[in-house]
Amino acid sequence: MNLLAFDTSTDALSLAVSRGVGARQQVWQHSGPGGAQASSSLINAIMDLLRQADLRLADLDAVCFGSGPGSFTGLRTACSVAQGLAFGANVPVLPVPSLLALAQAARSDAAPDATQGHITALLDARMDEIYAASYAFDGALWTTLQTPCLVAPEDVVQWSCQSAPPSNAYVWQAFAGNAAGVYGDRLRMASGARCIAALPTAGAMLQLAPALLAAGQAVPASQALPLYVRDKVAKTTLEREAEKTEKAQLLARQASAAPHA
Repeated sequence: MNLLAFDTSTDALSLAVSRGVGARQQVWQHSGPGGAQASSSLINAIMDLLRQADLRLADLDAVCFGSGPGSFTGLRTACSVAQGLAFGANVPVLPVPSLLALAQAARSDAAPDATQGHITALLDARMDEIYAASYAFDGALWTTLQTPCLVAPEDVVQWSCQSAPPSNAYVWQAFAGNAAGVYGDRLRMASGARCIAALPTAGAMLQLAPALLAAGQAVPASQALPLYVRDKVAKTTLEREAEKTEKAQLLARQASAAPHA
């Protein structure tokens, strides 16, 4: 199977091409700045990787792109590039949820031999929020337990407990993503919780693609759409000022309630 995959949903661009050679799959990979910066380098990087793999766009079985959630600019870039390349080459497009690619990347790095498990995928969404989704795997296939949504850092553990099966249902469980590095103790994770630093990768998308294609998830180029969870890019000035006022009032209440020496 010949596949092109790329994700620009975060600050890191991840790109990979796989080529079927007999019963083997050869993989070529590239990484660089993602998000808004990916728009200036993505197409050239794709064409260079295809040349290394000695493939034409028309040789591909599908163009896979990280559909989100993530950077608005990054998602629009990935979707438009995937549509343009796939339309010109007359090949289908495979949208891959970025949080699912993150979960697969974490599993591949930390527990490649685990036969079943549960991963809570967490990506910094900025604006003091986290993109979160919950997935289970059975050794071959992934099941979505909770679709991508926005969660406050302090609510992650409660949200995860509500969306996840009982803790003894899986032999391997973890939180994965970049949120822990951004929000630290605000996540209030349970003591001993397994936390894995990870981002969505094109290599993980290649691993997911065969099952997603077999499940009929590929679409014509014209139907490829990014997955937006948040409906706006930034908070207004009034919203930011209201948050500052609320925090100042909270600190004042805490200070007045504290015991005096």
